[in-house]
Amino acid sequence: MMVSRAESAAATRAALIESALELLNSGGPEAVTLRAVGARAGVSRGAPYGHFKDKEHLLTQLALDAWGEVTLALDRLIADTEVDPTTRLEQALLTLITIGRERPHLYILMFAPPAGDPAVAAQAVGASQDRFLAIVASVVGDQDARRYGALLLSSAQGIANMELSGHLGQEKWNTTGEELVATLVQAVQR
Repeated sequence: MMVSRAESAAATRAALIESALELLNSGGPEAVTLRAVGARAGVSRGAPYGHFKDKEHLLTQLALDAWGEVTLALDRLIADTEVDPTTRLEQALLTLITIGRERPHLYILMFAPPAGDPAVAAQAVGASQDRFLAIVASVVGDQDARRYGALLLSSAQGIANMELSGHLGQEKWNTTGEELVATLVQAVQR
């Protein structure tokens, strides 16, 4: 079976992104160079430059892909009619916090200014925010969804950042991220 040029290019791009993500997760942004990504993906030295203008554009693509993952996770939560709205909201917040816990370098990139076209980044982030607002509205109503949504998202980011920095230590605060999320959701319920 012959592989078309477009299919080959798409496979190369996917391999480069996967390799970049592996390097990012293991060594942070400093470990991600176009040369290292190409070597890890097993492609020619020049191949990464055919897909990405520079390292910053590649890192931005990783962040955009992560926001796409968040959007898909929120879509699954919305579609799960067996989950009550309060639990759905808690799980939505924990989706973001979990990325911070499990892939901290990627999490930091998700909130960094994007390289390239800011409209593309705004669209990716906006899709997640729209889903999140729908989940928030199911708990607090449409009229208050934006205000409470911003409060909840900024709080979730603070929880993730405190966990990442080690400042949310159990011995100091005697709480967990999950407990804080539950408290937040309880506080905004009507």
